[in-house]
Amino acid sequence: MYKVLVTDSISDTGLKALYDHPNFTVDKKSGLSPEEIKEIFKDYDALIVRSQTQVTEDLLNAAEKLRVVARAGVGVDNIDVNAATKKGILVINAPGANTIAAAEHTMAMMLSLARRIPHAHMSTSAGNWDRNAFKGVELYEKTLGIIGMGKIGAEVSKRAKKFGMKILGYDPYLTEDRANQMGITKATLDEIAEAADFITVHTPLTKDTKGLINDDYLAKTKKGVRIINCARGGIIDENALVRGLNSGQVAGAAIDVFETEPASNQELLSHPNAIVTPHLGASTVEAQEKVAQEVSAEIIDIFETDSIRHAINMPQVSGETQKKLQPFIDLGEQVGILAIQLLKQAPEKIEINYYGNLAKEDNDFLTRTMIKGILSHHLSDSVNMINVLHLLNDQGVSFNVTNNPTSKGFASYMELTLYNGNDSASIGATILNGYGARIVKMNEYSVDVRPERFLLYIEHHDVPGMIGRVGSILGSHQINIGTMQVGRAEAGGEAIMVLTLDKKVDDEVAKDLVEMDGLRAVQFLELPNENIPVYHG
Repeated sequence: MYKVLVTDSISDTGLKALYDHPNFTVDKKSGLSPEEIKEIFKDYDALIVRSQTQVTEDLLNAAEKLRVVARAGVGVDNIDVNAATKKGILVINAPGANTIAAAEHTMAMMLSLARRIPHAHMSTSAGNWDRNAFKGVELYEKTLGIIGMGKIGAEVSKRAKKFGMKILGYDPYLTEDRANQMGITKATLDEIAEAADFITVHTPLTKDTKGLINDDYLAKTKKGVRIINCARGGIIDENALVRGLNSGQVAGAAIDVFETEPASNQELLSHPNAIVTPHLGASTVEAQEKVAQEVSAEIIDIFETDSIRHAINMPQVSGETQKKLQPFIDLGEQVGILAIQLLKQAPEKIEINYYGNLAKEDNDFLTRTMIKGILSHHLSDSVNMINVLHLLNDQGVSFNVTNNPTSKGFASYMELTLYNGNDSASIGATILNGYGARIVKMNEYSVDVRPERFLLYIEHHDVPGMIGRVGSILGSHQINIGTMQVGRAEAGGEAIMVLTLDKKVDDEVAKDLVEMDGLRAVQFLELPNENIPVYHG
């Protein structure tokens, strides 16, 4: 018999599968203090929470039998995932249960924006009867730009098509075939700006999507565009949006999520052409039932069949395997992060090759780590070690892994290649005894680079003085060079330069470099803070 503790207000209908299961007992005790939970925690096998209960390391340390913490929702900010992982406790959530609710809220916001319904309601309820003040626009035959064609974006497109709207969809993983199957047009961000009457965003919040809708982007849009955000706060620069509303470049905005919550940007909240709601995307009776149903079903599967679908963390591998592979696991994620930046677009195909001693190991964990590094660039924290292959399949990306026990110049060596059409990016890496992690190949060139946070990749003609000129430009911008590596196929031909830097290169520096004679391309590569390498001797 497994015992489940529920400490937040969660739908009993959604928990029905657990209530009815003969092998589970459910205790629902909402409103407990942390100390009260700790007193009873040792007897439970699973914990279900929403956002109220703070699942801290201190709380987890009081657990003796706990195997699963389930978040009946998407975010896990209230759960110390690292502490749970250290204790071997699985953390799961319900990422797909709010899809319909979020899509319908987007449509509700779009319709309210088009017909100015909240403003008309407030005026009429105040005793006014002013039909001319609230003239709206129709959705019919308007162009809707959807930025982010994941599950929610796809559901929005289905509903908008029923209104007779033309759909332009952008997503780094959206292919022409999938767009055709959905009956939409694949578009770039700029094409959406130029053509869309309405723009709605449905992407994760990542380094690349933060401030995606900013002053520069709004300047490219059609005058009078209407903008909706029911995805993540921060994707739209709120101050830029206010400026767009004030100038009339943006006719109206409907915003459900904010850069800080509770929302505090009074200019936006009180703007006469804005509609705002307090993060209601998943706030339906049905969605709250679905999240409870989803985590209930997964808890049953975990205990009864060891089946895991929506884990935030990864069950620990054996200590011996982890100790042996850990340096390569750290390096593998770095290789994935750098390779996707080098490709500069989403891959259609991934090839991973292991050589030497590494090819003799079970590399499933290492493979997942590398692919996690690739997908995290566009999908952010929605990617984890459990769902990474499922997400890869969702994006329609094929991948192939080969193992060759023959040495390729190193005792253990791995090589990752990403393809998109005729474009490709390749990185080879190894661990050198006494020296640690090394990137030893970038595209077709041999190098010897220790992965560090800031890297500069330069393609150039192999002519005298090139290295000195690059160094002079960086020095003039107060950028210090840590190391420099040059790779070339033949003297006087095409070559690359890879530099480790002390800080990030801005657009002005890149512009100065690109203008150099003989220099073909400049690309800044960056590893996130958590991926700054640890030395492995």
